[in-house]
Formats: sequence, structure tokens, C-alpha cells
Amino acid sequence: MNRRTFLMAAALVAALAAPATAQITQPTENLKVAMDVGFAPFAYKDAKGTTVGFTVDFAQEIAKRFGRPGVEIIDQPYAGIFAGLFAKRYDFIIAPTNITEERAKQMLFTEPYMATGLGFLVKQKDTMTVLEDLKGKVVTVNSGSISDTWATENAPLLGFEIQRYSKNADAVQAVGAGRGFANVADVPVTEYVAKQQAKQFKIGYSLYTGRSFGIPFRPDDVEFRNKIERIVEQMKADGSLVKIYEKWFGKKPPEGSAMTTVYEGFGAPGFTGYSK
Repeated sequence: MNRRTFLMAAALVAALAAPATAQITQPTENLKVAMDVGFAPFAYKDAKGTTVGFTVDFAQEIAKRFGRPGVEIIDQPYAGIFAGLFAKRYDFIIAPTNITEERAKQMLFTEPYMATGLGFLVKQKDTMTVLEDLKGKVVTVNSGSISDTWATENAPLLGFEIQRYSKNADAVQAVGAGRGFANVADVPVTEYVAKQQAKQFKIGYSLYTGRSFGIPFRPDDVEFRNKIERIVEQMKADGSLVKIYEKWFGKKPPEGSAMTTVYEGFGAPGFTGYSK
């Protein structure tokens, strides 16, 4: 029996018998997880001031299956999120984090759980069909994000100016106020904003990078990373991760994507830190 078949079977048994948490003995403290609150639909404040979103539900389900009573959310602007991890301010980062080789050399990642790319959000009245349309324009980004990295590398080549903000919501607002031409963020975020604020914004361009999100841990937390990855795999196998995705994105994930694929071994295949 291969690993994926085993996980599917295990998920079915768990659903018919007792919850996975009943067989796990863990400390009674909440899991401490880092999010960049203000990055809808992953983590943001609703009308009541409650932090909600995909990563909130994701973290809460992980905590439940890990045998913890809940989660403690640490709101951390993305520019300092990795420093906070190394300083042990939280157990891991649940904010959507692109897996890159540079990052994988410094931290441990779980296997991918969601495919992503870069989306360019513009006002409805503006037109963007190619990257060259950014020439002479202002691009807004969430400081320290993968979008910031892309913008920094490509601004000299494409001839645009960068404005950096500590929250992506502020970067989007800058475009709405006319201070920027396009906001660059992860595709799922851009799609969500364009759908929620369709009268004002649209997706001007999408750049598919082939990258995926993974959960980062400190490099010495191998056993901890592996335990959380097993839980993520269970969530893929029993369909609960897809349900959370559908709740917040209003659609099914692409067939055969990282949202449903259980990978062999631990970590992100092809990156430093992966092991079979």
C-alpha cells in the first residue's frame, strides 16, 4: 500500500471511529501561529473585529487534530515574519508563504498545500495586458513578500517604481486612491479582492510562477514539522482542506493541485529540507 492510499484509508477510519485528537497527548497550551492580518481572504478583521480567514480556519483545524485547545494568533507584518520565527515568538508561520530555495535553506517547509503565482490588481478604468504596461507606473507591494522580491528584481528591467506597505490592504488602497497603478500580490489574494470589490478593481495580469505555499518552521524543528505535515496530509486526504478553501474562495481548487496531492516524504520535493 503506497503512502497516499494509506492516508486515504486512515482518514476514513478516523471519520468512522474517534477523532484523531483522542489518540494524541500534547501540552495544553494553544499553538502560537504567525499571520499577517489584513491579507484577505487568508487573515483579516471582519465587521465585528474578529480575525477570520483561510489561515485562521486552517490553523484551528491543525490545532484540534494536534490535541491543542486552539490557536493564539500573532499578527506579524510580513517584513518581519521570518525574524519572529527565528526569535521563537511563535511555533510556526501559517501566513501563506511561497516555497523558494533561498527560504528552504534557512527554514523547514511542509509539503505544498496551495499553488500560487503573482496577480496584478488594477482599477477598472485602467488597462494592463502585458508586463510592459508597468513602464513608468507605480507598483504597490506588501513589504518583505515574494511580490516585493519580484518587484525589486524587475523594476529596473520594466521601468516601474515600487511603493512598499506593511499591510497588503494598504497597498491595495493606494491603488484605489490613485497613488499606484497596480498592486502585486499572490494570485489567490488578487482574485479575492477583484471579486469582492469588482466595481473598483479587476485583475490586469496574472503571472504563473509554478510556486506553492508551504508552512515554515525553524530548521531544528524536524519532528514537529513532520507531525504537522502528517496532519496537513490527513486534511488533504479527508477533504477538509478543500472545504476550507471552498468556504473562503468560493470555488473548488484545480483538480490534482497541491490542495489534494499527498507527496511522498516530508517537506517540499526538490527543495532543501526534503526527506523521504
